[in-house]
Amino acid sequence: MTRLREADAPTAAVTPGPVPKHAQLRAILLSDIGTTWPAHAVIPSERELSARHGVSRATVREALRQLIEEQKLYTVQGKGTFVAGERVQSHLHLASFTEDMRRRGMVATTLVRHIESAVPPLDVRAALALNDGETAWCIERLRLANGIPMALELGWYSPRVAPDLGERELSGSLYGVLAERYGVRIDAAEQTVWAETVSGDTATSLDVVPGSAVLVFRRTSRASRIPVEHVTSWYRGDRYQVHMALAGV
Repeated sequence: MTRLREADAPTAAVTPGPVPKHAQLRAILLSDIGTTWPAHAVIPSERELSARHGVSRATVREALRQLIEEQKLYTVQGKGTFVAGERVQSHLHLASFTEDMRRRGMVATTLVRHIESAVPPLDVRAALALNDGETAWCIERLRLANGIPMALELGWYSPRVAPDLGERELSGSLYGVLAERYGVRIDAAEQTVWAETVSGDTATSLDVVPGSAVLVFRRTSRASRIPVEHVTSWYRGDRYQVHMALAGV
């Protein structure tokens, strides 16, 4: 992790006048985002910014607060303040990651990290309506959009609908494989979403610093009322957002 040193860039001036100093500094820092500071780079500390631009720490703090509220920057406790990346917006609907990214003009790729046939945990067996001791396909995949890690996905798939799924090519749309190879088309699902922070292998896989926020999606999908998958996905909070349309009752 590297910081921009004071000698690395010319100093923009913050001057007395009708425009508040924190607003001037916000505009200066905003111009650095995406140019001097690439996405997910750690920016200089409050002390360094204060010295560089000749303003108080309080002025720096207010400018950073505004940029964080605008989701141009984000903080990681104990690590510093980082540049936010562009977010992909998704609507809540039944579609594969590959199809979702394609609709947004992005190239989706998938790295299959692990496949095995194993006895799933109790909650997964219940979701897939499997008997005690019955195995399912456990598949871990890393999903990328335009080559940038977007989501880490751990899914369990019922062998009753796809008995040899683990032997198939799964670096594309898994929903496409289910439909084309097994005649299984997902038509209903229940999904829960929450936020958490990540560390260890999950943070490394998503190429984010430990402590970064992610959106977690846990979904059980069905085809003609038959359970097909129980999957948990960790989406980068700095790259992904969800849009929901709400109607009054």
